[in-house]
Amino acid sequence: MFTTLKILWNSLLIALQELKGNKLRTFLSLLGVTIGIFCIISVLTLTKSLERNIRDQMSSLGSNVVYVGKWPWAGGGGEWWKYWNRPSAKFTEFKAVQQRLTNAGACAYEYKSGGKTVEYGNDYMSGVTMEAITYDFADIQQLKIASGRFFTQNETNGNGQVLIVGANIWDGLFGTPEQTIGKTVSFEGRKFTIVGAMQRYGDNMVGAFDYDNSVLVPYLAARQIVDDRGPWVDPAIMVKANQNVSVGALKDELRGVLRSVRKLRPTEDDNFALNELSMVNDGMNQMFGSLNLGGGAIGILALIVGAFGIANIMFVTVKERTNIIGLKKAIGAKRNVIMAEFLLESILLCLIGGAMGMGLVYLITKLITSSVSFNIYMSAGIVAAGIATSVITGILAGFIPAYSAARLDPVVAIRS
Repeated sequence: MFTTLKILWNSLLIALQELKGNKLRTFLSLLGVTIGIFCIISVLTLTKSLERNIRDQMSSLGSNVVYVGKWPWAGGGGEWWKYWNRPSAKFTEFKAVQQRLTNAGACAYEYKSGGKTVEYGNDYMSGVTMEAITYDFADIQQLKIASGRFFTQNETNGNGQVLIVGANIWDGLFGTPEQTIGKTVSFEGRKFTIVGAMQRYGDNMVGAFDYDNSVLVPYLAARQIVDDRGPWVDPAIMVKANQNVSVGALKDELRGVLRSVRKLRPTEDDNFALNELSMVNDGMNQMFGSLNLGGGAIGILALIVGAFGIANIMFVTVKERTNIIGLKKAIGAKRNVIMAEFLLESILLCLIGGAMGMGLVYLITKLITSSVSFNIYMSAGIVAAGIATSVITGILAGFIPAYSAARLDPVVAIRS
């Protein structure tokens, strides 16, 4: 055993000397493996990071929340005219749902209107989105308040002229969240007092809530600016399930209440959509699976090219060391030891190429993360996958050269 390990160690040293002595040949051989591992690891890293960011943002929607609206989140793209003609959710329906549901822990009403302007002195912020909300909105969405507070129940029920502003608004007009609180601004020609400033959320890839460029307004105050019964307003009713109540049970009760409120006959279809977070999970899994498959296919093609390069250099190495192989076999080296020697060298080559590819991906992730608000994660699992791929590629690329070296006749090999 000790002799075998000693032979393998000496073989490893010889392999390193060969790599150092033939830098150009080594670089060209490693290039294919480096590109292949780079493609595979970069695709895995980007897709996993994209998936993690999207899922983190979607988790803010609530896994136990049902959203009532006109449009389903998944499927039904060919029936858009049917959904367009559906009635929008109404505040009176929200009040009925709030009073009748027994499985709901919180119920809120919300609608949006873009293109608004917030003015403070001679400064202003345009292109602001107004989000009209009711009191339970904070229990469902779990808002992150950097300074100040959320609306009181009296403010939401009594037409309070108060605002909660997003990060872009307080940054553009006041500089810090603390300096924002208590300021009186003009919003669409009406005076409002700012009572809260939200934390910065960053880029939202889900597109559900762009809090950084939004102002939250109590529903009754917002109706004086934009009527929720307008043709271009799409209100939504949000219902959060009570503790120990499944989303399915909540949807069943909610469907019955809405059909009763809208006076639908038993034979009529629902004219509303009950959306939940799990509805988009299958579509997301399919999308990310396709991305991983496409990136993996590109990486495998590059790895095949790289494997041929490694196999070529291993054939050349076997040819150069034929007499050394003969001497080793003459003094007792077995076939499996000779084979392991060249397989080890092939694996080492692929590991070096894989390390270069993963290092390049790591540098790019750091560069992207430092320049944009999109977080990229290179997890330990992805690194392990890169190492495993490198080892497998080295075994496949070096098997035939190692096998041919192990089968050499020692006498013929020494004389060569």
